Amino acid sequence: MNHKNSEKLYQKGLKHLVGAVNSPVRAFASVGGNPLFIKKAKGSKIVDVDANKYIDYVLSYGPMILGHRHKKVEKAIKKALKNGYTFGASTKNEIKLAKIVCDAFTGIDKVRFVNSGTEAVLSALRLARAYTGKDKIIKFSGCYHGHSDALLVAAGSGLATLSLPGSKGVPEGAVKNTLIANYNDIDSVKAHFDKHDDIAGVIIEPIAGNMGVVLPQENFLKELKDYLHSKNALLIIDEVMTGFRSKFGGAQEVLGVEADITCLGKVIGGGFPVGAYGARNEIMEMVAPLGGMYQAGTLSGNPIAMAAGIATLTELKKQNPYQKFEEVALWLENTLLEKANKHNIDIVVNRFGSMINPFFTKGKVTNFEEAQQSDTEKFAVFFWEMINSGIFLPPSQFEAWFLSSSLSEKDLEKTEKAIDKAMKAVAKNLK
Repeated sequence: MNHKNSEKLYQKGLKHLVGAVNSPVRAFASVGGNPLFIKKAKGSKIVDVDANKYIDYVLSYGPMILGHRHKKVEKAIKKALKNGYTFGASTKNEIKLAKIVCDAFTGIDKVRFVNSGTEAVLSALRLARAYTGKDKIIKFSGCYHGHSDALLVAAGSGLATLSLPGSKGVPEGAVKNTLIANYNDIDSVKAHFDKHDDIAGVIIEPIAGNMGVVLPQENFLKELKDYLHSKNALLIIDEVMTGFRSKFGGAQEVLGVEADITCLGKVIGGGFPVGAYGARNEIMEMVAPLGGMYQAGTLSGNPIAMAAGIATLTELKKQNPYQKFEEVALWLENTLLEKANKHNIDIVVNRFGSMINPFFTKGKVTNFEEAQQSDTEKFAVFFWEMINSGIFLPPSQFEAWFLSSSLSEKDLEKTEKAIDKAMKAVAKNLK
């Protein structure tokens, strides 16, 4: 497969873009080679600047759940464009999308729209602190909640130690109130409460999607919430990635737990930059202009994004593709395991709803430490073989694959053949 034009754009982009990209994962650093530059997309397919066509399992990391350029979403966007792009003032569609979101989550009475998942999360943390009057937040190793200073932290040497900055430019003072626990380990949470009496809450991905797809074990989330409430602390669930991906609503409902504060993004913007945070009335009324927790944004509730979000969620509810997603994800899991076994490759496949990914490792993957045991060199071989077979995957072992309702039987047949070929290449590379 020829990537000559992508290579030219990469070299050209190096002059005025950092690493020729605007987000690190796009640089393909963990799989080697240079990034692909995309020209267009439609339905289940995405096309690069060399006219190579791929079946898309990235889907802009989740929001294109209906596939690219769904006709009803595109129609809504075009209609909204005729009225203007941004006003810095309120519009009717903000109210309409807010109702759709609130109706889909039992724990949300009010919502505040923002412009990204990062913004939703940093606002939710501020809200938790404002509501509880406490300063510290616990996050889990391997869970990504955006690039705000307080959450770019590494675990340090012990379960109950204060964090160290995980990025240059983040001062120690910015993370002094952030504590790290181990995913699926309630004792690591309790250890922090034993040492600190000023913990406002815990933030967690209900399905960890940035260390691959890692599921909470047994009653972990329910036990976590019960424990937090016994300590007068809040459970903040980051559904930026998982929202509307396993049901029309949140993964938290599927998992039998209700967040005190929920963070959203991706799908609710239909492909446009949107984030949101929401909670029951007594918490959200802390937010300005009703309360003293200040948060603002000139472009928040952007009319084009609201139109795209309303159209996406309305069509998604109508389609109700969740049973089909379950069937396709199961088929994909079985296909990955079957082809890996055929070529004597060790893999583990984790999935939830319309999110799935294989880890090139043995044994279960239930936390970040276990995910890091994966063989990233094998994944890199697998990734490029899949690309060369016309399958577009996230360029990292630790990113989830996503399904769209636009996938066809023909797409799945091509995917199966590509997986077989890719596993064969991995096996050959081992010799």
